[in-house]
Amino acid sequence: MISLSLYIERVIEYAPRLFESLYETGIMMVFAMVAAILLGLPLGTLLFLTSRNKPMDNKILYQVASVFVNIVRSFPFLLLVVVMQPLIRFFYGRATGDPVAASFPMMLIAIALYARFVEQSLHEVPKGVMETAESMGATTTQLVWKFLYVEARSSLIIGFTTAFVSFISYSTIMGVVGGGGIGDFAIRYGYQRYETDVMYTAIVVIIIFVILAQWFGLRIARQLDKK
Repeated sequence: MISLSLYIERVIEYAPRLFESLYETGIMMVFAMVAAILLGLPLGTLLFLTSRNKPMDNKILYQVASVFVNIVRSFPFLLLVVVMQPLIRFFYGRATGDPVAASFPMMLIAIALYARFVEQSLHEVPKGVMETAESMGATTTQLVWKFLYVEARSSLIIGFTTAFVSFISYSTIMGVVGGGGIGDFAIRYGYQRYETDVMYTAIVVIIIFVILAQWFGLRIARQLDKK
């Protein structure tokens, strides 16, 4: 074991790179969260609305959307990153060594992952809510925004929190392909240099980040559930 003073010296030495890696992880997380909200939320809503006995019941459309979600969710993430690299390079110009480039696979998995959470949350809305909306002559848009989202808001936040934690795990994998981030820091400066104290420090930072994210998300969900 190394002495405390030596450990502190290493932490100070690697602190600039650690903060840089957290910044890179933050970029990937922001892209993933935006994709989940802007595309995953409506996709999950579409899955719900086009499912059996729902306002937009459409078996073909539901199956197409559901197959897309299932394929992306079941695809091993590291292999998904590798498969997407030619496409990312074509559109973005580079596929590795950049947190923005690394965000593309995370955005795709974020869309599929949160879409399924949204669908499940909306299916948990009591049937009476939809019956009330129908009796009031609500349009599909009004049904979604004024009834379903309002009733399922707590569950939607919990689902997003769960997805957010998964995004953190996916971001650490990006280090394997040179995507940067805290995972890349742990592998490059800890594992590959046999400096396990640096690697464990990065792991502790990730764990703290996850705990804070879960606490914050569940706190918001509880507050919304009381309203």
